[in-house]
Amino acid sequence: MKYFIIAGEQSGDLHGSNLIKELIQADSGAEISCWGGDLMKAAGATLLKHYHETAFMGFLIILTKLRTIAGNLALCKKQILEFNPHVLILIDYPGFNLRIAEFGKNNGYKVYYFISPKLWAWNEGRIEKIKKYVDKMYIIFPFEVEFYKKHDIPVEYYGNPLVDEISEKMSLLHERSEIAGSLGIEEKPVIALLPGSRRHEVKQILPGMLAVVNHFPEYQFVLAGVYNLSDELYLRIIGSKNIKIIKGKTYEILSLSAAAIVASGTATLEAALFNVPQVVCFKGDFFSMLIAWIVIKVKYISLVNLILNREAVRELVQYSFTEKNLRSELEAILPGGLKRSNILSDYKKIKEKLGPAGASERIARDMVGILGKRTEMNEE
Repeated sequence: MKYFIIAGEQSGDLHGSNLIKELIQADSGAEISCWGGDLMKAAGATLLKHYHETAFMGFLIILTKLRTIAGNLALCKKQILEFNPHVLILIDYPGFNLRIAEFGKNNGYKVYYFISPKLWAWNEGRIEKIKKYVDKMYIIFPFEVEFYKKHDIPVEYYGNPLVDEISEKMSLLHERSEIAGSLGIEEKPVIALLPGSRRHEVKQILPGMLAVVNHFPEYQFVLAGVYNLSDELYLRIIGSKNIKIIKGKTYEILSLSAAAIVASGTATLEAALFNVPQVVCFKGDFFSMLIAWIVIKVKYISLVNLILNREAVRELVQYSFTEKNLRSELEAILPGGLKRSNILSDYKKIKEKLGPAGASERIARDMVGILGKRTEMNEE
């Protein structure tokens, strides 16, 4: 069968790649075209558009890119019609993907949504589009079951695919000294810096993270960089500070780390699954944050706190993201700190809530099973 998959950012590329591997296992005749990234391409899909060209975040940035976004939508619709898939599989990225869902449904395609848009956080009105244009929603957080139940949309929780990715990665990792040697990291306790994967995000958040470096001379700070951002960007912000930049090795860095300073997003859950105590930080431009404060309905920005529905890790957002606060919180989660044992205990509860590995396989088999039955019915 033919699958057209759309992911618009780095985390979607990761989850999409795992899904693609399992779709190919479940359907030996799978033909997959995608909008995504290098991981989805490596997993076996034909990459038609890279997320580097489509990942826009922030209200003001989106306003300046409206013409580009319109062009991307037109191109994507054209490629879908040319490929003529049995199903569209949309991964998060709601501003773009909900428009594609409407187009797909109106043109007779089956539409699956893998990784729900964060409608529970803001813009709940989009739920009507889910009802109208999406045939099946595949959620990845257990608390989303109740949200969709409230809106009379049946969903099943098959597990979180990030558990698969990290379980697989951890099984491949070796001794600490061997990992450190392969990365060129000296034998000294590590504090990881995860400032995000978007240029504007890094420019806003990384300077605040770096403000505390000189307060912890007994630790080395290692920045988990991403390939889609230039070394020049990181180096310009870091300046003369002694920070090691390593790209594309976030999990290896986390496996070595005593603690982490993390921008909000998927990385907060990744740190938790690696048992790395963290402080979560976020800062945006004034107008974007003003709009966010008006429309966002959830109490927390980190997946760790959202899953537990309470503050397990400290979130420093905008005006609370200060050098003094970050230093204090980091001291509290490092070995010997007052908050460290509580955070590690909460991480165990998160793992219990997420459930066992194998989510990507279970989701792929469900997709293939439903599509297979539909294809048989159509042939009859």
